[in-house]
Amino acid sequence: MGANISIDYITHTFKGQTAPTLKDIALQITPGEKIALIGRSGCGKSTLLHMLAGLLLPTEGCVRIHGHQVSKPSAKWNMMFQKPSLYPWMSVRENAELGLVFAGQRDAAKIDRLLELVGLSDKADANVQSLSGGQQQRVALARSLATSPEVLLLDEPFSALDAFTRASLQDEVADIASREDLTMVIVTHDIDEAVAMADRVLIMSANPGRIVGELKVDLPLPRNRASHEFSTQREALMNQFDSLVGDAASQAPKETEKASATSTQKAA
Repeated sequence: MGANISIDYITHTFKGQTAPTLKDIALQITPGEKIALIGRSGCGKSTLLHMLAGLLLPTEGCVRIHGHQVSKPSAKWNMMFQKPSLYPWMSVRENAELGLVFAGQRDAAKIDRLLELVGLSDKADANVQSLSGGQQQRVALARSLATSPEVLLLDEPFSALDAFTRASLQDEVADIASREDLTMVIVTHDIDEAVAMADRVLIMSANPGRIVGELKVDLPLPRNRASHEFSTQREALMNQFDSLVGDAASQAPKETEKASATSTQKAA
């Protein structure tokens, strides 16, 4: 069951700085909702995500999950980073079950189910160094899901992948979040990724970081990037981003990547 998240008027100023990085962030996220945070580099997206994970405490305000103030990390709100951060000497299975091992709750059947869920059943005993970048992120996803989290936090986990792999993982992670009824928050610079994965896209401005706009995306999953409906939502988000922040083109993938992703959808 996904968690209710309340962000209660967060302001944050890093040590040694006079101006706040985040200012008066207030937000309600409902259980099972998928949220994307977009904005220019330096607007505080990742800072806010780290606060949701309990990795950083705000100067003012707080984050509450199920009404309880977040003051430290928890297995119930897991984060995926840009790099999978796997242990290279371990197998796929050993990496995926780490969270359960640390908690003293080994469950081989659960790991089997998760590896099947992320499409790695046939790689369970392989060393993670033999995997592609996309497969390694699938291992990281299985590891994040192993502790049965209520919240899945994503800090641009697909940014280093090729366009084909990125589009495939975007669809799969959004689908898994829906089927597992997880609350999901993703930080991204990619307009297409936001429209492909989120129920609601939040636009952040910088200096200081604030939430200045939002767009609801009411499209069924998986989302066809070649469809008219997807293009309409993408254009609406780009126009809103331009009017509130400017330079939406910098948030979109390169033309070659967009063409590749479109080709992937058509091939599917």
